[in-house]
Amino acid sequence: MNHRKQLRDLLAAPRLAVMPGACDALSARIIERAGFPAILAGGYAANGTMLAQADMGQSNMRDYADHYARICAAVDIPVYVDADTGFGGPQNVRQMVRAFEAAGVAGLFITDQTFPNRCNYLPGKQVVPVVEMLAKVKAALDARRDADLIICARTDAASIEGLDAAIERGNLFMQAGADMAKPQGVHAIADMKRVVREVPGPCMATLSHAAGTAHPSHAEMEAVGVAAVSYPSLALFAAAQAVREAMRELGEDGALVRANTRAMPLDDYYDLVGLTEQATREEAYDRAAAAVVAKRAAE
Repeated sequence: MNHRKQLRDLLAAPRLAVMPGACDALSARIIERAGFPAILAGGYAANGTMLAQADMGQSNMRDYADHYARICAAVDIPVYVDADTGFGGPQNVRQMVRAFEAAGVAGLFITDQTFPNRCNYLPGKQVVPVVEMLAKVKAALDARRDADLIICARTDAASIEGLDAAIERGNLFMQAGADMAKPQGVHAIADMKRVVREVPGPCMATLSHAAGTAHPSHAEMEAVGVAAVSYPSLALFAAAQAVREAMRELGEDGALVRANTRAMPLDDYYDLVGLTEQATREEAYDRAAAAVVAKRAAE
């Protein structure tokens, strides 16, 4: 089964799909090895790991397409990604969908913020007129070559105009043909329940570190009908904390002993990055090459 169909089936299943956020290819591989069925790759983590900057809409479409392609190549599970505002008007959206589809993503979401967009939890954001966003949704749907590619339309209106406005936009996005509509910034169970009831299609919750620490449990979300939950910044924050602590201990001790206890064992790392498989392939290619030379010499 292809990854796009897998993601569709996950979102349609009665069980909650848990999708941790990957900040790079290595964290994506770790998420896959941990047994999660799908991965989110968001702009917050991408800007953090690529630029060491906050998410203020400063990365371009090609930056993201290359970043997502590396993540998709590292795993064999669906990768659902952040497409910001589509990086411009409808023609830019069309180009983005083709590039992200070629990168191997299983689904993507476009937000209705003005450009340059920023993390929903940062001040200063605004949303575009709904007709402008609907044109982008239509362009995205028209551009995809694989009908299984999920096109999600996200609205950031809840934190600006309130949940009623976000739900109204979500319904318009679904009427325009989007596979999923997502009001961003919905964290309370009562609000999630309302979105599930009033917006057609699967409901995905996003529990970011930027939203605070009062998060509902998986059981609570599943009970009200949430289809999936993503944790976009967990891997990024965990990696940053681990590196900071290791560097602090190295500086304090003047030796590697204590800091090294925080590091992944060498054999585990080699297993994670597939060193044995790489070496086996290389040896097989060398043997095959030698056989060609030997056959030629014997003729």
